[in-house]
Amino acid sequence: MLFRSSKNKFHYLLRQNPRMKKLTSFIIALTFIVLFTGPVYAGDHGNTTIQSFSKAKKILLGQIYQDHKTTFYCDCPFSADKKILPSDNYTPKKKWKRAHRLEWEHVVPAHAFGQSFPEWRNGHPKCKTRKGKPFKGRNCARKVALKFRYMESDLYNLVPSVGEINGLRSNYSFSMIPGEKRAFGKCDMEIEGRKAEPPPDKRGNIARTYEWGSGHANPIDIL
Repeated sequence: MLFRSSKNKFHYLLRQNPRMKKLTSFIIALTFIVLFTGPVYAGDHGNTTIQSFSKAKKILLGQIYQDHKTTFYCDCPFSADKKILPSDNYTPKKKWKRAHRLEWEHVVPAHAFGQSFPEWRNGHPKCKTRKGKPFKGRNCARKVALKFRYMESDLYNLVPSVGEINGLRSNYSFSMIPGEKRAFGKCDMEIEGRKAEPPPDKRGNIARTYEWGSGHANPIDIL
């Protein structure tokens, strides 16, 4: 299945999952504080087939964005070999490799929904290195929790991004940032003070993605 835009992807996923409610209003301020009434997981509403983040990225590149190779925030063209192509839409903030590399970003950060899993917070007896040293966090949740792997690999929550934007946004929540600083040239993406303000024309898709994500997490503040 091919999609010409993230909007088409949204409508396709909406048809595939009748339980999902379409967001009826845009969140203009984008101060998302989502409170949940009980534990609901990806197995109940979202992805239940893809449990590999690597596989999800291959599907996105090779099928969903095959004929629409532009990044989400900055509308930068990219190639099939995962390179950001030169354009007037984006000016790198730094001179580093990630400014020219395509990456796949979780709109709702993996850190946000991952913390609802005890394996992420506390580790698990199965999460040990070859030398026997225990570990926790994303790698432990991925190793032990099937539901986390489903959430991490949910195509609906993944968008193509310039590597630099993905790296600088990190796990920051979306919010309004005073002023109009343009650190990335014509790309109206602002990242400052552990907050990120996306371009106005992307906020509807982001709001719908958070609405989608609200059906996956445990009752914690994912932001």
